[in-house]
Amino acid sequence: MDYCITRTIDTTDLMALKQRTIEALKSEGFGVLTEIDLQATLKAKLNKDHLPHLILGACNPGFADQVVTMEPHISTMLPCNVTIRQLPNGKHELAAIDPAAAMGGIGNPAIEPIAAQVRDALQRVLEML
Repeated sequence: MDYCITRTIDTTDLMALKQRTIEALKSEGFGVLTEIDLQATLKAKLNKDHLPHLILGACNPGFADQVVTMEPHISTMLPCNVTIRQLPNGKHELAAIDPAAAMGGIGNPAIEPIAAQVRDALQRVLEML
């Protein structure tokens, strides 16, 4: 099973794509809690050059409440990361964690349908872009 879902977008405008991604996440009930500029972080900490790469920490409060109520330690797996990275050809790739794959090893069958719903919502987000 793949651990993420991906989509390549034919655009060179990272900031516009980031904004469209945030809006698409909102339409599925997600808010962006964190944003990490991986390119800037790796440059500052390791003096290494990388192509632009953002990590958005997205959370849908309704889904989060359901799974944390069932499994309090599942909070170690939150929020759902959605990444936007520039490819060498100038296009961008969006990737989102597949919660069904990530949470499959927890061993609580009640989590599985919720994780599948979150995966489906994230898939719809990627399809909107």
